[in-house]
Amino acid sequence: MSARVGTPLTGPLQLLLSTALGVLLALCGLPLWWSAVSVLPLAALLWQLSRQPSARQLVVQTFWAISAYFAAQLFWLVVFMHNLMASDGGLPSAVAWPLAALALSLLFMLEGVFWAVMAALVARFFRTPQARLWGLAGGWVILEWTRTLGALAFPWSGLGYTLLRTPLIQVADLGGVLLLSALITASAAALVTLVQSRNPRPALLMALLWLSSLGYGLTRTPAQGPVGQALLLRTDFDSFSKAAGLSFGQFWQTQLNLSAQRRSGEVLIWSETAVPDPSYLLGTSDFPGVPAPGLYGLAQRPSNTAVGWDGQAITGSFDKAHPVPMGEYFPLSGALRPLYDLIFNLIGFAFDPQFPGQSYTPISLGGVLYGVYICYDSIVAQVARWQAIGGAQVLVNVSNDGWYSGWGVWQHFDMGRLRAIETRRYVLRSVNKGVAAVINDLGEPLQTLTTGEGVLHAEFPLLSSTTLYMRLGDLPALLAALLLLGYAARADRRK
Repeated sequence: MSARVGTPLTGPLQLLLSTALGVLLALCGLPLWWSAVSVLPLAALLWQLSRQPSARQLVVQTFWAISAYFAAQLFWLVVFMHNLMASDGGLPSAVAWPLAALALSLLFMLEGVFWAVMAALVARFFRTPQARLWGLAGGWVILEWTRTLGALAFPWSGLGYTLLRTPLIQVADLGGVLLLSALITASAAALVTLVQSRNPRPALLMALLWLSSLGYGLTRTPAQGPVGQALLLRTDFDSFSKAAGLSFGQFWQTQLNLSAQRRSGEVLIWSETAVPDPSYLLGTSDFPGVPAPGLYGLAQRPSNTAVGWDGQAITGSFDKAHPVPMGEYFPLSGALRPLYDLIFNLIGFAFDPQFPGQSYTPISLGGVLYGVYICYDSIVAQVARWQAIGGAQVLVNVSNDGWYSGWGVWQHFDMGRLRAIETRRYVLRSVNKGVAAVINDLGEPLQTLTTGEGVLHAEFPLLSSTTLYMRLGDLPALLAALLLLGYAARADRRK
């Protein structure tokens, strides 16, 4: 059978249409009220891609659509890169902007390459437009899953997060955010099938799943348990000056002043890299020791670390499991050290790589098990999952969100809310910049502090239930993806 399928399409305008649909889908991934309509632009994009008359056109249009998708979702990274290059007497702004745009364009196009490879495989195994439609839907879910694996994991912008502002998001305790991505891609393919082939059966099945998921979400209620207490800090220190090696003195004093508001029985929680060195826990001639028992982020190498301190000794620690790829963790950092040094010297910083931690053991403090994880770890669902499996009664995300800009702050916060639902644990966030918060086990923010310097007096139940997602991980979502691919194969056979 010929590899050419569908209706012939004309060049630049069709490429522009695919790119525009990628941007439209990306807008649903921003932290805004319309996010839940993501199934509609995705349906239009899958329809546009699946009807391409050749495998080559399918691959090329997928590449540009997804490159545009990530460019729109992550444009705030260009602002971050500019700020990093231009901070504290670095590159002139006129030079930093084009360099930042060029560097990040390569990242966006790299993501486009991954989807293009997936599209090439779909084109190789499926010949008809209908089969390719369902193949792209299943392949999308599998590709999102692969982006959670390994030291270079980058699971930002998953489709499932677009349902956060609906009751359907509660399904995450059954199969994680990836199961919601499967629900969206399958629904988009079913909608196209209904319009294009007049086949109502997939659409009816998906409507039933949406209604069932909606009913499940509407019947979830917050859990109860013994009450814990903590003092969460929000500081407002310039991360770019901090990275350039400027004094911690003012930052340290701010944290001490805020911590003076601690009430009896509250565990003190400081943000990522809040303590410059472990020796400060004991006190030095320059700084007093930390003021009370608590959880503290340490700025040490080879990994950013969080520790529990009971006033006498360190009771446990957690090394950042997922340093930011190409921001904190750099592959082949030994062999490519001269290249990395050259790039970092260009922007005015020393090359100081981190390495992934290996342990997911909760930190015991005052008889409570805290599932602590650091900053970017919050978007990799497996980190919180393994902390909860290990017995964590509450999750704690210590973060320095001073690196994020614009909607990146809120994307990071929103993705972190899913960890509460997947594990049915409260999430406490203590941050530099960003959003300090208490998030309940339904993923709902109960207390937030988004600007300035201040504290939250948090009260939260200590929970120990086990969700289906904790038991099975992403297996339900992967099985759903295989079903979509199986349906694609069936569509090919029927043709």
